[in-house]
Amino acid sequence: MYKKIMVPLDGSKLSEQALSHMKTISIGCSISEITLLMVVRPIDNSELIANLGIERVQEIESQESKSAESYITQVAGSLKEDGISAQTAVLRGNPAQKILEYINENQIDLVIMSSHGHSGPSSWDLGNVADRIIKHSTVPVLIVRTG
Repeated sequence: MYKKIMVPLDGSKLSEQALSHMKTISIGCSISEITLLMVVRPIDNSELIANLGIERVQEIESQESKSAESYITQVAGSLKEDGISAQTAVLRGNPAQKILEYINENQIDLVIMSSHGHSGPSSWDLGNVADRIIKHSTVPVLIVRTG
């Protein structure tokens, strides 16, 4: 039924609560491909850019991307210890938009994500990223209630 599962993460323990559900489904359904996805938001605050300068902002964005890569690789490594092999992807942009694009471009069959993320209810609140994914996804979305 499902061949490709994607789990969007944002670096928080709340978003990681989706992983236990992914493990159960992936083992039970013999999933062939699991992708952990993280989207890093670009800095688009013009006042901050004016104060720091574009080079410093680009440096900060580069550090954020490296940190995201390190984090998601670490999560994938911990899954490997449980016998689950996962691909990783780090994208830059609007989280909901990038998640939806990734679903379509990579023929994802199921998305498993937490209802809340980095800042608790205010970040991945069902009025924000998760809600947009539910409303616009072309595939089933399993929302793991958190927090």
